[in-house]
Amino acid sequence: MRRVLLIILLHLSLFFIVFAYQAQAEEEWTIDRFKDLTYARVSGEVTHGDSLNFFISRNDDCLKVYNNFTFYTYEKPGDIKQLVDRNIPIKLNGADLTANVMSVSPFLMGYRVSFSLGTFPIRDYIYFLKEFYDEFQKYEIEIVDGIDFKAEKYFDVRVNNWKLDKLVPSVEEAHKLCKKLNDLES
Repeated sequence: MRRVLLIILLHLSLFFIVFAYQAQAEEEWTIDRFKDLTYARVSGEVTHGDSLNFFISRNDDCLKVYNNFTFYTYEKPGDIKQLVDRNIPIKLNGADLTANVMSVSPFLMGYRVSFSLGTFPIRDYIYFLKEFYDEFQKYEIEIVDGIDFKAEKYFDVRVNNWKLDKLVPSVEEAHKLCKKLNDLES
């Protein structure tokens, strides 16, 4: 009986080690469409539910990419909705930037906050990001304190990072899907 339990325990341990390694090593991209938009999305490594998104609109002839990201927060300050339309200070791989808060919505036991990094010409931006990622070997966003803004008041986890090894083929696939939408509507 002891031998059987030991074999089962060893198999379960091996299974969990392999599962944990696979979950860590994979960079999962979602490529899909929603109405007149197509998108490529990758989940965060710190908080898996946080996403980095690249939206492409048929209305722009599929020539621009809208880059945004989300952060989940368990913090529940009463005034979190006042962040909408504000530029919040962030660090992208240590560089000081701002991101515009597009929306704040209840999610699970907290809030999902959606930020915009802007709209860019698709090819130039994606290849710029690829070079940027290749140079630093990371894509990390940290929400930081600023004038009249204390990050810890609104966000319990203020840092996330995303793997972008498959950025170019994923956004190219979303771009092709957008072109198909245009072709269908023509």
